Amino acid sequence: MTQALCLKNVYLTLSAQSGPVEILKGVDFSADKGESVAIVGPSGSGKSSLIAVAAGLEQATSGEITLLGTSLSGRSEDAMARLRRGRVSMVFQSFHLLATMTAYDNVRAPLEIARLDRVNTKANDALVAVGLADRMRHYPGQLSGGERQRVAVARALASNPDIVFADEPTGNLDSETGAGVADRLFAIAAERGATLILVTHDLELARRADRIVTMHAGQIV
Repeated sequence: MTQALCLKNVYLTLSAQSGPVEILKGVDFSADKGESVAIVGPSGSGKSSLIAVAAGLEQATSGEITLLGTSLSGRSEDAMARLRRGRVSMVFQSFHLLATMTAYDNVRAPLEIARLDRVNTKANDALVAVGLADRMRHYPGQLSGGERQRVAVARALASNPDIVFADEPTGNLDSETGAGVADRLFAIAAERGATLILVTHDLELARRADRIVTMHAGQIV
């Protein structure tokens, strides 16, 4: 099985007024192509920081990170953006949709920025796949929380990425709506053979993944 992601002895130390704070402490973690992995643990255990360094959004203090066969060591922000373009997607708890753009344009714009082909078709198909065929021309303010999160899922999956990082993707949703969003996230990722790395407090959601990893105090336990 081909590895999509590998972290070896990764540390993340951030500065604070009281002195350096160790966020990640020698983390070893890997995920195979097409695998879904749930990362669980208490608040402040380093779950979100782990996926931030894994996706190259935060630079690790030390250690080795290999994403889609490429080492992240010494890469500039521009180089990281080029690596992620069209291949790495993120789903956030707070949606991060642009209020002045329709659901369709929120999904289409990143595809165009990434210079992918067939952007109109891909945006349309992604929104249909998450059950929003009749809501494409609505703005985020006209959508429910569950619908906005489904737009975020569609945006993440529209480019047929190799790996998807999802940080508490159902955290702001009620249980029924969250379950529906999770159904679509897992189903579409599996259908497209994408690796799914999921941070969640929801153990029921975590159990749907191929594997569960538990974090505590900056380490995998």
